[in-house]
Amino acid sequence: MALKTVSPIEAHRMVAHDGAVLVDIRERHEIEREHIDGALELPLTGFKNADLHAARGRKAIFFCHSGGRTRMYAGQIAALADSVCDAYVLGGGIIGWRKAGFATVQAPRRPGLLARLFGGGRTE
Repeated sequence: MALKTVSPIEAHRMVAHDGAVLVDIRERHEIEREHIDGALELPLTGFKNADLHAARGRKAIFFCHSGGRTRMYAGQIAALADSVCDAYVLGGGIIGWRKAGFATVQAPRRPGLLARLFGGGRTE
């Protein structure tokens, strides 16, 4: 089953007006660095045992960093979503979301190596 890809603009509209839910399939360390507020977290490492009850009967828009992993695992996503929710892929992933001007939550950047070794405010 092929999943339909939606643009960040269409995904934002679906979330705001259709009650769609965003589903982040990236790993925990990636989510800690940057995420979309309110997105469900469903990392690929635990995907086989994942529970999509929060998306039951809704449109679910799956995303990763740039869209590659989501497309690669589209068959598994479709199988997991089958009879639970209508599954879509966010074109461009979280990068596309951010480039379209939509908010993400980013962790504070750590000081760069030189700043950590020698002090100073410069970050990498």
